[in-house]
Amino acid sequence: MNALAVKAYDLRQDVLDIIVNGGGGHIGGDMSSVEIMMTIYDRMNVSPETQNDPDRDRFVLSKGHCVETLYAVLADKGFIDINDVKANFSKFGSEYIGHPHNTIPGIEMNSGSLGHGLPVSVGMALAGKMDKRDYRVYTVMGDGELAEGSVWEGAMAGGHYKLDNLCAVVDRNHLQISGNTEDVMKDGDLHGRFAAFGWHVIDVQDGNDVDQLNAAFDEAEKTKGQPTVIIANTVKGKGASIMENKASWHHHLPNAEEYAQISKELKERKEAMLHE
Repeated sequence: MNALAVKAYDLRQDVLDIIVNGGGGHIGGDMSSVEIMMTIYDRMNVSPETQNDPDRDRFVLSKGHCVETLYAVLADKGFIDINDVKANFSKFGSEYIGHPHNTIPGIEMNSGSLGHGLPVSVGMALAGKMDKRDYRVYTVMGDGELAEGSVWEGAMAGGHYKLDNLCAVVDRNHLQISGNTEDVMKDGDLHGRFAAFGWHVIDVQDGNDVDQLNAAFDEAEKTKGQPTVIIANTVKGKGASIMENKASWHHHLPNAEEYAQISKELKERKEAMLHE
């Protein structure tokens, strides 16, 4: 049993509570990206005490509409108070809004307009090289986001500058707000596309499996002379059958019955893992 994998279901419950208490949120992509963000923060050289250290590792949530998962992970790591988030998310005057902004401890950049995270992360990684610092930069993108041209400008620059301190992750859940990604704007052979820009590409068969993700991040850290992208094949709405692989849950506010059903299934799946 992997303790981090079990914790993912506690964090999914936190995400569910944040969204229901706040009156809305991008629950489908939140749930698909829990293990990705958890695993990154479990590895990063950053803490509430070192969040301003110039040698800290950096994380950028390019798919900023999935901030609820980021809040849950930051709270788990001690940057913010989860009860404060649950009480104030999306309330008038609250810092805890529906996209990241860097007045909140642990958040490096404001995001939400899709396509910005990778090019900004390229800049952070390039600065680290120029300043001769050893920090690493991580960013998480959605697969629907890859239709933005700035993503590929960033990919071109990352490959050109051989930024081996940069690791991007694509949350490849195959769904976006208007349907299947391949119907809306075909992603096609993402492995080949990134490789053509000079990236080391790692395909993770189950992007909701912590062990597979850790193996990919280990490989990324050992890769020299080029940036790495991890294509993590995930399940939209992971955690409860009512949500899984359904585009209609991209942005959905669960009603009382749905909330109860999701909470019950999250608990059951957690219990099943504990008894494996």
